[in-house]
Amino acid sequence: MSPTVRFKKIQFSKSGFTLIEVVLALMVMASGLLILMNSWAGTYSRLRKTQTQVEIVGLLERKVSEIEREYKGKSLDSIPEDKADDFGSDVPNYSWKMKSRKLEIPDLSPLLVGREGGANTNLLMIMKLFTDHLSKSVKEVKITVTHKEGKKKPLSVDVTIYMVDYDRPLPMPGAGAPPS
Repeated sequence: MSPTVRFKKIQFSKSGFTLIEVVLALMVMASGLLILMNSWAGTYSRLRKTQTQVEIVGLLERKVSEIEREYKGKSLDSIPEDKADDFGSDVPNYSWKMKSRKLEIPDLSPLLVGREGGANTNLLMIMKLFTDHLSKSVKEVKITVTHKEGKKKPLSVDVTIYMVDYDRPLPMPGAGAPPS
C-alpha cells in the first residue's frame, strides 16, 4: 500500500497589510522620528549656548568684583588703560580684557548761555569747575569676557563700571582746596 499525500489548500485572509501600506507606515514613522531628532538637536544646541552664556556672566561678575577690590582706595591713575588675560586652566576657552578711560562729560555751558537772559558768569565758572572735577574723579572701566571654542564665532559679554575717587577734594574757591 502506498501512502497517499494530500495537500491542503491554503486560504489567504483579506484582512492583512499590503506592501504599499507597510511602506507608507514606515515613511510616516521615519518622518516623525526625523522631526523629533531635529527638535532634540536644536534644544541641545540652545541649552549648550545658554549654559555658555551663564558661565560668561558668572565670570564677568567675578572679574568685576576682583577689579573693584584691586583698585578700591587707590588713585584712579593706577588703573591701567588696557589689561587682558585668561582665567587659567580651570576655565579654558574664556578670556577677559579691561579698558579704562577718563570720564568725558559734555560741556553744558552753551545750554546755560542760550537761555533767556544769558548765564551768570559765576554759574558758568562753577559749572566748569564741577565738570572738570567729575572728569578727574570718575574713570570709566569696560570689562569684557569672551568665550572662544574652536572655529566658532566668539561669544562676548561686557559691562561698564565707573570707579569713583570719593577722596578728591572739591576745587571750590574758599572751600579749602586750590582750584586746579
